[in-house]
Formats: sequence, C-alpha cells, structure tokens
Amino acid sequence: MDAPERAALKTVWCVAVALVIITLVNIGLYLTQCLVPEQKSPVKIFPCIVKLIPAVLGIAALIKSKALAQWISDKLD
Repeated sequence: MDAPERAALKTVWCVAVALVIITLVNIGLYLTQCLVPEQKSPVKIFPCIVKLIPAVLGIAALIKSKALAQWISDKLD
C-alpha cells in the first residue's frame, strides 16, 4: 500500500468514525431532551431512525474502507 492510498484510508476511517460519534451524540441529546423531568415528552421512534442514518453510512464506510480508499486514491492521481 503506497502513501496516497494509506492517507486516503486514514481519511475514510476518520470520516466514518466521526459520523458514528456524531450520531451517538445526536441521539443522546435527543433522548436527554425527551427524558428531562421538566419537559417530559415521549420518545418517538421515527426521529431516532432518521438520526441513525449517518451511523449506518459510517459503518458501511468502515466496512468498505479499502475500496473507498482505492477509489479516492485513483481519483486523486
């Protein structure tokens, strides 16, 4: 693995992990907002599913990271 492909792989990993972390924080904030005693509101499933979309994309990017890094490396050459 040459240097450009390795850099592309690290970039794909960082973006994918950032998507998963941002999703976890976003869902945590939503659940905290719903469960605050002063403003108690029911937790709805549809907003949770919509907020999970970036995490699914991040996990898919982690699974296909080698192919994505190769594609990015080829495009930058």
